[in-house]
Amino acid sequence: MFDQKLKPFFTTTTYNTSRQGRKPSGQDYSMATDDYDWEKEVEEFEKTKAGVKGLVDSGITKVPRFFIRPLEKLPGRANSRDGLHVQIPVIDFQGVEGNGTQRRQIVDEIRKASETWGFFQIVNHGVPTSVTDGILESTRRFHEQPKEAKMDLYSSDGRRNVRFYTVNGHLKKPEVAAWRDAFSCTFMDDVLDPKLIPPVCRNEITEYMNQMINVRDVLSELLSEALGLSRDFLERLQCMKSEYLSCLYYPPCPEPDRTLGTVKHSDPTILTVLVQDDSGGLQIHHHDDWLDVPPVQGALIINIGDFLQLITNDKFKSVEHRVLARSKGTRVSAACFFYPSSEQIMKAYGPIQELLSEENPALYREVSYIDFLTHYQKNVRGGHSALSNFKVIHP
Repeated sequence: MFDQKLKPFFTTTTYNTSRQGRKPSGQDYSMATDDYDWEKEVEEFEKTKAGVKGLVDSGITKVPRFFIRPLEKLPGRANSRDGLHVQIPVIDFQGVEGNGTQRRQIVDEIRKASETWGFFQIVNHGVPTSVTDGILESTRRFHEQPKEAKMDLYSSDGRRNVRFYTVNGHLKKPEVAAWRDAFSCTFMDDVLDPKLIPPVCRNEITEYMNQMINVRDVLSELLSEALGLSRDFLERLQCMKSEYLSCLYYPPCPEPDRTLGTVKHSDPTILTVLVQDDSGGLQIHHHDDWLDVPPVQGALIINIGDFLQLITNDKFKSVEHRVLARSKGTRVSAACFFYPSSEQIMKAYGPIQELLSEENPALYREVSYIDFLTHYQKNVRGGHSALSNFKVIHP
């Protein structure tokens, strides 16, 4: 039942290119001309069931118009503030299983990173390198199969538990697609029939998800403690009991300055755990700068989602991020998004009562995760968070 209702728009694939008061120029193909049938071009692309990689394999030299972003949205200068390199937090999980000084230090570092960055990397997390390498290798292997081996899985229908796609949902003017392909699996209540996963990546995905659930359980405890709550607090909320795995493939682009691998967005979920290869390209928006998230050997990337920001009453912050397109080489990554269990998904969540006081009133009204996500899917474009719609206006 819930599998059909909830298929997350987790890896934002569209970007609204509306620009008030500006007329299209001859060179700005992100604005449609009268003789350009936007939806037909998207439809023809979708019929190929070959994804972005199919475009690249065909030898194209120009980016199709429905991938092109507005000129004013070109990537800016990254990783510099007054000429200084900015380091995104890297937290060492060595000693996390104990109850002593090391664990308290880890909790403190997570608190600071979640409050100020919303994004951090963890090392010594217990996931074997063979498993992280395996998910990246199998992601590449899936996407680099012949088109015929993937076509049956190709679908923009978010109700499918396992699918291959470029466009998530119905792309229509003036939305813009992202320069990447995705293979996704939905694990409601931690469960997905492995027979639904193609053999080319079945074992690697199954093992990786077992490890992700272990990482989830550890992070749930640490985040609870970082909030000053009991270790099992978030576990009892069942707010991270389902997962959406997205195995992402970013082929080289003939015009990388005209599109993005993933458009600017924040995740509407509770938490995201991501593993990336060493090619780079991921950036976060921090204090008006776009900062690179450099690959760290063996690290997992953690980012706070919008819904966790809501239930922590802005104590923990979600963050906008994006992936740049590139002219050479292919980037692969695997993102695991955590959201509530099927039992809790339609129940109302609000700011955690234990975090509220007269001086710190609730900043958000209660909302179920399914309603929060539905609002995100229907109304959020261009990287804007859904949070503002659920703000409480205090006198």
